[in-house]
Amino acid sequence: MTTRILTHSGSFHADDVFGVAVLAAMHPDHTLARTRDAAVIAQADFAVDVGGEWDPARGRFDHHQRGFDGARASGEGYASAGLVWREFGTAYVRQVAAGLGASLAEEAIAGIAADLDASLVRYLDMVDTGAAMVAPGVFGLSSLVAALNSTWVEEQGLDPQAHGALQLERFREAMALVQRYLQRLVLRRVGQELAADRVRAAPRLLGGRVLHLAEGGMPWTRVVLDEMPEVLFVLYPERDEAGERHVLRTVPVKADSFEARRDLPAAWAGLRDAQLAAASGVFDALFCHTNLFIAVARSFDGALRLAELALDADQPR
Repeated sequence: MTTRILTHSGSFHADDVFGVAVLAAMHPDHTLARTRDAAVIAQADFAVDVGGEWDPARGRFDHHQRGFDGARASGEGYASAGLVWREFGTAYVRQVAAGLGASLAEEAIAGIAADLDASLVRYLDMVDTGAAMVAPGVFGLSSLVAALNSTWVEEQGLDPQAHGALQLERFREAMALVQRYLQRLVLRRVGQELAADRVRAAPRLLGGRVLHLAEGGMPWTRVVLDEMPEVLFVLYPERDEAGERHVLRTVPVKADSFEARRDLPAAWAGLRDAQLAAASGVFDALFCHTNLFIAVARSFDGALRLAELALDADQPR
């Protein structure tokens, strides 16, 4: 039978959009309704952010009722996004991984779901419950979703049926955006899990201080930070319109930092092509970022020579 998913009518927010988006992904054969009619809510398989009940066994995920005390172990309260993710986050991650043909251990799947709760879902809940404005102004997913609501100008002259249809259309737009964003976040985390062993097995050059990855785009930061304190640069290939080139990246001191374990030489900052080749002595050097976290050469040998020069020029932090 078709799964009936329901949320409230009127203006939508990130928590109800997120909760419905997760459930819709888990139940592709579904119908969606937006109402506050108690009789209609009672017939739904899932009621998100409406209905005054929190009962996962019955598909009820509201947090507005008097006496609601749902909270994470950290003490941060749940809104409907977190309530749905708490029940279905692991299954959602498993489904996305299976779509890639990836087989992950249950521990890894649960870890991804927990990481996404910590890095995304709890912030949606905090905004919705008024605990914190985590991304002031128009920044952040909550603000982006809110901006997709219809405006009073668009609603002028609409009868109740047309008004409801417009709001449902905008809700579906917001839901599609959230579904795509969430899917991409999960795919990136699944990619990290799949890449981890390859990163660990990759050769380390120049006394173990340069990690050489055979494939560009492979996520390496978490493994290098956690397990390779001696690695100062990562070298990998990528392709542009002229063919293959090789990238030398600094390693940050921590995942959310712009500070590197070791910078590239200051004399290279912002130089390109012939200027960088002259400054470095590497004939096929192409570019060095002004902030000294990336340099590029056309050949592997050229990039490796840039790494060697950077190790010789700079002192360890």
